[in-house]
Amino acid sequence: MSATLNITIDGMTCAGCVAKVERTLLAVPGVGLAEVNLATHRARVTADGALVPRDGVFDAVRGLGYEVEEVRAEAPDDGEATRQAGPSRLKRRVALAAFFTIPLVVIAMGRHLGAGEALTERVMGHRGWMFVEFLLALPVQVFAVGSLYRLAFNELRNLSPGMNSLVAIGTSAAFGYSLIALIAPHLFPEGTANSYFEAAAVIITLILVGRLMEDAARGRTSAAIRKLIELAPPTAHVLRDGQEVELAVEEIVVGDHVVVRPGECLPVDGMVTEGSGHIDEAMVTGEPVPVAKAPGDEVTGGTVNGSAALTVEATRVGSDTVLAQIVRMVEEAQGFKPPIQNLADRIAGVFVPVVMAIAAVTFLVWLVLGPSPAVSYAVVTAVSVLLVACPCAMGLATPTAVMVATGRGASSGLLVRQGAALERLARADVAIFDKTGTLTKGHPALVATVVTDGWTEDGALAIAAALERLSDHPIGRAIVDAAAERGLDTGAVTDAAVEAGLGATGRVGGRQAAIGSARFMAARGVATDLLDAAAAEQARRGATAVFLEIDGELAVLFAVADPVKPTSREALACLRLQGIETVMLTGDNRITAQTVADDLGIARVVAEVLPGGKANAIAALQGDGRTVVFVGDGINDAPALARADVGIAIGTGTDVAIEAGDVVLMVGDPVGVPRAVALARKTLRTIKQNFLWAYLYNVLLIPVAAGVLWPVAGILLPPILAALAMSLSSVFVISNSLRLNRFRAG
Repeated sequence: MSATLNITIDGMTCAGCVAKVERTLLAVPGVGLAEVNLATHRARVTADGALVPRDGVFDAVRGLGYEVEEVRAEAPDDGEATRQAGPSRLKRRVALAAFFTIPLVVIAMGRHLGAGEALTERVMGHRGWMFVEFLLALPVQVFAVGSLYRLAFNELRNLSPGMNSLVAIGTSAAFGYSLIALIAPHLFPEGTANSYFEAAAVIITLILVGRLMEDAARGRTSAAIRKLIELAPPTAHVLRDGQEVELAVEEIVVGDHVVVRPGECLPVDGMVTEGSGHIDEAMVTGEPVPVAKAPGDEVTGGTVNGSAALTVEATRVGSDTVLAQIVRMVEEAQGFKPPIQNLADRIAGVFVPVVMAIAAVTFLVWLVLGPSPAVSYAVVTAVSVLLVACPCAMGLATPTAVMVATGRGASSGLLVRQGAALERLARADVAIFDKTGTLTKGHPALVATVVTDGWTEDGALAIAAALERLSDHPIGRAIVDAAAERGLDTGAVTDAAVEAGLGATGRVGGRQAAIGSARFMAARGVATDLLDAAAAEQARRGATAVFLEIDGELAVLFAVADPVKPTSREALACLRLQGIETVMLTGDNRITAQTVADDLGIARVVAEVLPGGKANAIAALQGDGRTVVFVGDGINDAPALARADVGIAIGTGTDVAIEAGDVVLMVGDPVGVPRAVALARKTLRTIKQNFLWAYLYNVLLIPVAAGVLWPVAGILLPPILAALAMSLSSVFVISNSLRLNRFRAG
């Protein structure tokens, strides 16, 4: 038995922070698993026992200098206030930093441009202007920087330096060097007592601006969840004691009757009791065509009513609604860490100490071998190395892409329940489909009609449907449904009789008629020779033959089968184009399964398999090194969905299957499978692009910052440009992830 605690952590800024927090959490007694997500600022902590050591977890995180708070499951939008408060505080710090930094830069730079030096010297001497620069830089260094120094202190105290340490050491070095040069210039060699107050202030300001840009971009990545939450209206019109009253959605209880006017969003899940119309379900299922609804039909909260008023009986409210479950699943998916991120976190855990060592070596090399003033060059290059190497982009590479992809998928009817499933799905090479309810409609339907001379399809079908209304057999219902779809008048039946398992008889429109199997016809003395060949052909196609005789003569053959869904062929063809082998795995008989497989172009069929056998068949493929996707919808599919590398559940199936699936197709359309594969592959490709940029960026710019180009080209990377480049790197990664919003489901 295990328990899970979800928390928010404020103050993390890079992949090094993530690795450090995870190591600290795993060291807490009782904690078995810790997953930290930089993009959402959340962590999932799992303990082996019935309870997570909450106090130990909180103390451990706070000991690192971060703020921590528990996420309440019953309020999926609890974090919104925190998300809004964080950027507000950051905006104030940015404003404060800019207020002092802009005049500081004007003064510092203006004194060295053109006639600026002569003009400023008339007003005040060099050391006087250095003091003014100090006064302008001090508020930035002390107040605007906020919690950065506190976090840096805790990082260094715990011997786990991160981005905050890099920035704090770099800016403190520049500020401290300048302050000593102001107070005691005699301590420096001639010509080296220079001021870098403006560099320290500009670096801090750029860091804060970069974080503000990152927060804005992160807000966009989680916009899909907020949009889903906002689908449910805050109030609803409820019938209480015969009166229509307006209540908050939280006050609605199961069994309440809710009046939904034209154009309004449905506040809860329920069943239509009065009225008929169309519901726009696009925001939940991704399907653009409104769905017809009549009394007895189920409706989903968050969908939009059409032009007719409906009365809906609430069946699921609050956190039990489909919309609330989608929000919860998407949030959980964004917290899961794909395997590709684990490597990045391990690298980041050692990256920052290595960078600090490189900065120290850089300082010493320039101090010993650099040109005069060597101390100034040593400080500048060391600070540049510290700033340009901040691994923010590495920490954001995976979680931002997963956030955007899961949010985009949810708005397209593809519900990814585990972010890690995206990576496995992207690598899939075989897709196994259940047959009934997945590739087929899951219920019998009339698929063919063969009439004898003198009869028409509609005429014979009307009589057959009149007789079958007496039966509750699935084949009978298929014939009745077919007549209803064609709008046929079936008429009344007299002298009706039903023989269970064989057929039914009665008088329809003055004619004596009987419908049933070949054995039933033979018992009534009606020869079926005329249609036996057609019956045999339909049997080979997996259909059941039903005969209709009228006034003692054979009139028609009806073929009833579970028809293939219209989009199944397209789905399988798309998967084959994606390089994925398709397999059918079913408990149905071999002949029927092979017929459906031949129709769909599936080369490999495993039929007459028990539920446990489905999981074993998947395990056998996995043993051959295959990455297996299983697609199903029934209770008997749950073991297979759980055993597969990626289980894709058809959303119109059972709740058990949906809970077992890693990905849920919100509509019963198998074409969602290749769409999910396409989304997963695009996501993985985006993550790799992010990592490529982040690593190449550091590999290329750290040597430049250290000054390797100085001997050959006289080029140095100033600390100001290093800070700007570091911020832009993170923004690039986030912007690249946001391109996933352009993904189209079809």
